[in-house]
Amino acid sequence: MATPSDIATVRTVPEAIHRRRWAILVVLMFSVLIVVLDNSILNVAMKTISSPEPTGLGATQSELEWAINSYTLVFAGLLFTAGLCGDRYGRKKVLLAGMVVFGIGSVLAAFSGSPGELITYRAVMGLGGALVMPATLAILMNVFERDEQPKAIGIWVAAVGLAIAIGPITGGVLLDHFWWGSVFLVNVPVVIVGLIAMVVLVPDSRDPKPGRLDPIGVLLSIVGLIALVYGIIKGGQLADFTDPEVLGTIGLGVAVLALFVWHERRSDHPAVDVSYFRKPAFSAAIAAIALVFFALMGVTFFIVFYTQSVRGYTPLESGLLLLPLAVAQLLFAPRSRLVVERFGARAVCTGGMVVIAGTLAGFLLLDTDSPIWVLEVLFFLQGAGMAHIMPPVTVAIMQALPRDKAGSGSALNNTFRQVGGALGVAVLGSLLSTTYRNRIDDDLAAVPGLSDAQRHTAGESIEATLGAVQRMGEQGRALVEPAHDAFIHAMHVTALSAAGVALLGALVVAVFLPGKEAGAGPGKKTGQGPGEKAGEEPAARVGSDGAGAADGATERGHDEPNTLEAHR
Repeated sequence: MATPSDIATVRTVPEAIHRRRWAILVVLMFSVLIVVLDNSILNVAMKTISSPEPTGLGATQSELEWAINSYTLVFAGLLFTAGLCGDRYGRKKVLLAGMVVFGIGSVLAAFSGSPGELITYRAVMGLGGALVMPATLAILMNVFERDEQPKAIGIWVAAVGLAIAIGPITGGVLLDHFWWGSVFLVNVPVVIVGLIAMVVLVPDSRDPKPGRLDPIGVLLSIVGLIALVYGIIKGGQLADFTDPEVLGTIGLGVAVLALFVWHERRSDHPAVDVSYFRKPAFSAAIAAIALVFFALMGVTFFIVFYTQSVRGYTPLESGLLLLPLAVAQLLFAPRSRLVVERFGARAVCTGGMVVIAGTLAGFLLLDTDSPIWVLEVLFFLQGAGMAHIMPPVTVAIMQALPRDKAGSGSALNNTFRQVGGALGVAVLGSLLSTTYRNRIDDDLAAVPGLSDAQRHTAGESIEATLGAVQRMGEQGRALVEPAHDAFIHAMHVTALSAAGVALLGALVVAVFLPGKEAGAGPGKKTGQGPGEKAGEEPAARVGSDGAGAADGATERGHDEPNTLEAHR
């Protein structure tokens, strides 16, 4: 029987792949970078796209929202299915297919001739993104040993933070020199370079025992997620979650997902083993991701309008203002594992959530003429908080599942993040819109010559009000200051609500995530695999020669030699 010291040195990844693991991580970061970067670029370009032709497409507020939401709808709806496809058919194949689809969608979006075309092609990009995201994290889990996974995931998360800042800056530079479509066309060279690097460096991996297909489960997951996300988006768009269409669609989504869970529990070949959710640590980590993205995505949506519409910064300047957020994530995310080793995941994640809540409440300090360094400090602290939440909870999710199911685990991670983010944009966006309208209505009613329809349109958002000001000329200038004040008030109410959600997330992780006393925790070099106890002989592991490192392999299959196929 292997001794504990033997277990610590056992290698589960073939030597040829182990040697190039950091180069593979850089390639995976490229693919994550482009998917996240595109969404952050679009946030900066929204104001330009809403401008009349030829500057933009003349998109309405609703069309702008759907340019974002069509991507989110397809992305969230197909994430889980994409993760299953990667586990079954090969994650590298799915990753390459996703990059190709994303690149094609980017070219089509760049040359859209109308808001409707842009919405359609953004949905194509959502399909590509859905194929890319689960595959990157699943491949990462299969090329790094368990003790190095927290560090690799920390760097992977830092890449997301980098993209959040690079996107707006890149978008600002492009919009200063080129037409709006350049914010999508810039993806193409990154896709080409990424594809070449993936073919050369990235190994393929799959579940060696995927079992029979579960078409009913897959179909139920797609229908349920799309219906749920669509209902959430529609509720935010209408600013009315009591609308029959909204209630009906959300109810349908919840019912179908409940049927999905019922089917998976009774199936002898489930698409996902729902028993994982019985583990408090796994469920708490999933809930933490959903809640933190609910809070942050809703707030991120209005920050662009604060910096550009209220403070008057250009798209490029608005992008540069996000740098502290990225810098904090780059500094702290790769090192968060060291803090987890010392204090435990529960304390670190709870502290991170409290910091996020504090920064969201800190938006109450912002006014029409507040020193901009206040916003920069809030962004830096927000990035630091995220850096101490995302790596530990992602590690908790991914290490709770066998390696063979890494695609499914990654898909669950991304699905709850997307649903949480979509819900945050819809609910908090609806709160922002309703609060703004209630505050500006009296000022709009006092303007002579505005019809009821014009007042309704002008009260949708600060951009709509300022657009009406431009059309009315001198007569409308009196609305500028009330519009700014109404937006600041709405922003404060929304930020405070988001802070409450973040505090709820802090409570969840404080109660359910394991503390330091629960074990070695992520990052300790114990050599243990998921589900193994300290001192036990591990399941068959792949050594440097590709052979099993221990006899008596179990049928779990998560570390069997044929899960990783080296390519060139």
